[in-house]
Amino acid sequence: MNEHPNNPVYSKQVIEMLTVANEYCLFMEKCDDYPKEDILSYCRHILPLIYLKGSLVKPLIPAEPDDAERFVTEESWESLFNTLRNKFYPDDHFWMCQDPRDENTEIEKNSLAEHLADIYQDMKDFVMLYQKNRHSARENAIAGIASYFMDHYGPAITKSLYALHLLETRA
Repeated sequence: MNEHPNNPVYSKQVIEMLTVANEYCLFMEKCDDYPKEDILSYCRHILPLIYLKGSLVKPLIPAEPDDAERFVTEESWESLFNTLRNKFYPDDHFWMCQDPRDENTEIEKNSLAEHLADIYQDMKDFVMLYQKNRHSARENAIAGIASYFMDHYGPAITKSLYALHLLETRA
């Protein structure tokens, strides 16, 4: 019953999101092996795809919301963040306007490494939870990744693309 073609847990959008998320995670887990330019180039290509695939995942309400889990520990997030920050130095920080439509908005300092580590956390948690061999875990993974798109990794991607664009134009 769960593998019925009309089941949203196995939709084309979810499987494609899972594939792209997994690719991003695998690359980030080996980013220490790559030079800065390769990481920046990879991110310029994969982040728009993650954004697109994430925007296509239809939110759902899990039958068992208590089956949600997070997997990325603070230590693993911090390790990735520090690796990326060191790779990007001195180009890790950039400045952005919080809301360009608001004349009273403030300029905020951002970190490319922080945004990429945050994106990794959402992608890895999604991949790990979806891989659990329980329908309820997969429902929660989808509910989570759809929600994170609006609140976490969607904005982090748009900010990261801005920084990546600035770095590209400076090269």
